[in-house]
Amino acid sequence: MTEIFSIDKYNLQLENKITRLKTIFSEFSLPELQVYSSPISHYRMRAEFRIWHDGENIYHIMYDKETKKRTRIDDFPIATKLINQAMKAILPLLENNQLLRHLLFQIDYFSTLSGQLLITLLYHKKLGDDWIAEANKLKQQLAEQGINADIVGRANNQKIAIDVDYVDEALPVFDKTFIYRQVENSFTQPNAAVNIKMLEWAIEVTKGLSGDLLEFYCGNGNFSIALAQNFRKVLATEIAKASVYSAQYNIAVNEINNLIIARLSAAEFTSAIKKEREFNRLQGINLDDYQCQTVLVDPPRAGIDSDTINILKSYNTIIYISCNPLSLRDNLQQLIETHNIKHFAMFDQFPYTDHVESGVVLHKK
Repeated sequence: MTEIFSIDKYNLQLENKITRLKTIFSEFSLPELQVYSSPISHYRMRAEFRIWHDGENIYHIMYDKETKKRTRIDDFPIATKLINQAMKAILPLLENNQLLRHLLFQIDYFSTLSGQLLITLLYHKKLGDDWIAEANKLKQQLAEQGINADIVGRANNQKIAIDVDYVDEALPVFDKTFIYRQVENSFTQPNAAVNIKMLEWAIEVTKGLSGDLLEFYCGNGNFSIALAQNFRKVLATEIAKASVYSAQYNIAVNEINNLIIARLSAAEFTSAIKKEREFNRLQGINLDDYQCQTVLVDPPRAGIDSDTINILKSYNTIIYISCNPLSLRDNLQQLIETHNIKHFAMFDQFPYTDHVESGVVLHKK
């Protein structure tokens, strides 16, 4: 373990993030900041590496974004122990397999707290039956070393899964364990330990709220599944097909009976609820059955557009999860026209980087 992964180094970078976050939001009247820390190492569930071919040898590498200089990666302490184990095991197997190593340019690893692992091999060539046969052998060879991993091959306009293209995560949240199917190449929270803290925070700050919950950008149902226990009904929207399918599976496996996912954007949902348009994707869903007084959003880094901001202003309670404090600040400047900030939290999803995940709860004035 390198020196950077000491508790003192971690606490210093955490304090710097807290100071920066408070500075960014200094213009607002804020409640006390709740801070949720990360494990100091082996916290990241995903890792992506370019592959460098050097004669008979191949290596995991990363490129410096500024200098473009490549760095060989033999150990990756921020990733799970399972990923590190797989990294060491797979390279010798690939080096000795000319078909699997030929035109291989990237390997992605996707692990879970539940011990599942998915490895994606990316190529500059078309994959055929011969690749499938060798990928099956690779899976068996990894299993013989105690690494039970599923394999996915990707090339231009091509994806081949050896068995499955997903992992099933199990997250202990308070006294329950939630199962989340997470599909390869779709969005998931990268730091499972901090995600658990995010879900517990969201459950706590929504206790006792009246009415139903609406969630925009719900992904695989990460928040809506955990929060369903606090509401009469939950209606969640998501536009990505893979995430919608995962969310539907997760609803079923967790036996959530008061949650429905609709494949709509925020703008489409608003148009539907105002009865401006009808959508075939809402067949079987009666929007008049919902009295949504709370809305949850977890938007991309760019934040929320003005039209969606105006939609949010009509709800009594807004729960805003943000991966970019700057876009969150800009959105809050509009939201505080109608709402007061009641809760403010920081989740250290990405230790040793400048990235900060935040959570804000606003109540209507």
